[in-house]
Amino acid sequence: MYDWLNALPKAELHLHLEGSLEPELLFALAERNGIALPWPDVDSLRSAYAFNNLQEFLDLYYRGADVLRTEQDFYDLTWAYLQKCKAQNVIHTEPFFDPQTHTDRGIPFEVVLTGISQALKDGRERLGISSGLILSFLRHLSEEEAQKTLDQALVYRNAFIAVGLDSSEKGHPPSKFQRVFDRARAEGFLTVAHAGEEGPPAYIWEALDLLKVSRIDHGVRAAEDPRLLDRLIEEQIPLTVCPLSNVKLCVFEDMSRHNILELLEMGVKVTVNSDDPAYFGGYVTENFAALHESLGMSQDQARRLAQNSLDARLV
Repeated sequence: MYDWLNALPKAELHLHLEGSLEPELLFALAERNGIALPWPDVDSLRSAYAFNNLQEFLDLYYRGADVLRTEQDFYDLTWAYLQKCKAQNVIHTEPFFDPQTHTDRGIPFEVVLTGISQALKDGRERLGISSGLILSFLRHLSEEEAQKTLDQALVYRNAFIAVGLDSSEKGHPPSKFQRVFDRARAEGFLTVAHAGEEGPPAYIWEALDLLKVSRIDHGVRAAEDPRLLDRLIEEQIPLTVCPLSNVKLCVFEDMSRHNILELLEMGVKVTVNSDDPAYFGGYVTENFAALHESLGMSQDQARRLAQNSLDARLV
């Protein structure tokens, strides 16, 4: 079944480029940039990938991202991910990048964007993988900081297609960023937002009604609100679900308890994505395979999930 799932044409709509930084590349970039790491070797770093919640993961995620310093580093990061896409027949991707993760530690916005954009361009030309880049604001920072990031981004407005919202969900509702999202939409950008992973269904309502998003990233807690489910089904609002991530971050106790197939059969436009694959144990095909192994996902269900991802593209 794995080979069949791997060959299935797919799009990935929920992928953080910084979260695709595999330990081997992390160590290589640290050596290239003369950065001392707190882990003696790759195996020690991998053993640290045991998280009890989103915040524990983010602490390690930001520590790892510190090795990304140069345009070449961001190119290498993105190119490695695109090669994985090619190997798994991901024919379209809309990755996130978090400029504040880098500008807050002194890396110029232009360095980050140029490296990523060149790799995506090469991916289109050399690998045949179409793409659209999404700029994400860090929700644990202020809306004022997000506005400054949007100021920087508008100079390169043709390099990305949408703005998003990620990082620590608890205590940081979408409404906190309504004004910057209003401004981004006025500038012609589409919007997406993480909601309903650790945060309650109310955050999904806010993302839809206040941020006017085209997609909900995660959204699995929508199942707690029947009226919200009805809306998602009626309006066919896509959810970019990340099964392995949800289990790794204890959103679900076990993959056998995941609700993605239930949502699919109800008519919700759910999709399968990898989120931060270097940290969560697999890329898109591994996420599909986990659904087959733990939930008995059929080939028909896999086809529908894959088609949903292709239909839910922003570009």
